[in-house]
Amino acid sequence: MPDAVVIGAGPNGLVAANLLVDAGWSVEVLEAQQEPGGAVRSDRGVHPDYVSDLFSAFYPLAAASPVLARLDLAAEGLRWSHAPSVLAHPLRTGRCAVLERRMEETAAGLGEFAAADADAWRDMYEAWSRVGPDLVQALFTPFPPVRSGIRLAAGLRAAGGLRLARNLALPVRRLGEEEFAGDGGRLLLAGNALHADLAPEAVGSGGFGWLMSMLGQSHGFPVPVGGARALTEALVNRLRRRGGFLRCGERVASVAVRGGTAVGVRTASGETVSARRAVLADTSAPALYRDLVGEEHLPSRLLRDLERFQWDFATFKVDWALTGSVPWTAPQAAGAGTVHVADGVDGLTRFASQIAMGQVPDEPFALFGQMTTADPSRSPAGTESAWAYTHLPQRITSDAGPDRITGRWDAREQEAMADRIEAQVERFAPGFRARIAARRILAPTTLQAMNENLHNGAVNNGTTAMHQQAIFRPTPGTGRPETPVKNLYLASAAAHPGGGVHGAPGANAARAALRRHGLHPLLHRAQRT
Repeated sequence: MPDAVVIGAGPNGLVAANLLVDAGWSVEVLEAQQEPGGAVRSDRGVHPDYVSDLFSAFYPLAAASPVLARLDLAAEGLRWSHAPSVLAHPLRTGRCAVLERRMEETAAGLGEFAAADADAWRDMYEAWSRVGPDLVQALFTPFPPVRSGIRLAAGLRAAGGLRLARNLALPVRRLGEEEFAGDGGRLLLAGNALHADLAPEAVGSGGFGWLMSMLGQSHGFPVPVGGARALTEALVNRLRRRGGFLRCGERVASVAVRGGTAVGVRTASGETVSARRAVLADTSAPALYRDLVGEEHLPSRLLRDLERFQWDFATFKVDWALTGSVPWTAPQAAGAGTVHVADGVDGLTRFASQIAMGQVPDEPFALFGQMTTADPSRSPAGTESAWAYTHLPQRITSDAGPDRITGRWDAREQEAMADRIEAQVERFAPGFRARIAARRILAPTTLQAMNENLHNGAVNNGTTAMHQQAIFRPTPGTGRPETPVKNLYLASAAAHPGGGVHGAPGANAARAALRRHGLHPLLHRAQRT
């Protein structure tokens, strides 16, 4: 009988399992899919000569994560690679806002849009330099972040205090208008905000856009050499080397609850796996509470709050094997690992407004990845392993385009949506479609079938909007990994601090379990050797 059972071998589940084995616990991880990784996987399914990341691809939060840093995954062979430029947002005119690896180069480029914007970027980065490390530490610890919060408060005072806090609460459109005279800085902030489900006019989107932009400036948008699965392999190898067990193809059907306490799990095959001390669930909140635990073990208030749980946007993704580089009209985009494809901030607003109305956007904002540019091992020299995803409504009411897409996602609708994304890229890179050797379509339903946490392609396990963050995540008053069931912990991105590959929800759950049993989580074996 293991001390702990972890449901799900996504990055958060694997981080939790690693921290528990470091503390001397015996741990068994059960994964429903035939391979581990959750949304951190790659394959050669588009073309045998091309490595394609199935879900996530760029990892600024992993690069900044103190959780992953403490695991020393480099010792397991993990290596990172960077594109020459972090990201680009081209315009149809040929102009391009570029987040470069070096801050002064970014500032100089933004100064070409408006001279004063070079200093504006420097000032923004100076504020980040004062508060960024403590902000990241505060984000990646259980809520409330007492120690890091105290340091963060001191840093905020030094960086402008209430004025900086006000900026972080602004809609990203307003933040861009206040900070930058030209379009360049505004494009970088707004495009980064839409990595989540935050419209340019949403309260707090300025803070998210600023965070992602500053992380890109300080840490880049790195990728694992050889594909996203290299990150998963490092976590799995570390776990197994330290005595943890992982079983794939083992779907958990329910959490065994006795006297209000989680005592193990039951698998779909009928096996009972008991746990001496804890069960940790790297699952969505609705799946954990409604499907695995059952309403009879939960307070009525939580069940009512779950009815108001909000998923983030659906996602539609296309992978390509390209015979050559992307022929961007703006040549500066060629060296960026990530490219934001939208016709300015107004294009982003139009896109988000259509989603808010339940419409399939007619000119979808595409977040485009140039993976061979970021990691030359991904495809043969002179070619490009590329992908793009766009967001869609969770519930489609109409199609703003001509294809009558309804969300059934049959073959016709999948092909039509993929063609629409390609047409959007073609507007900024004429000749792009002529370089496609092969493509793979991952519709929202496909993404969910490959990873059940991606509900209809929701990549953040719940909205990033302020009403479902911190003490409101996943429901009001549940901002910590503990659940109403004793010894059961929520260890997924459904818990604070939310989506992204950084391991914090898994680490927070592991620490809570260790603390519950009288063990100090910071004194685990890996930090004593």
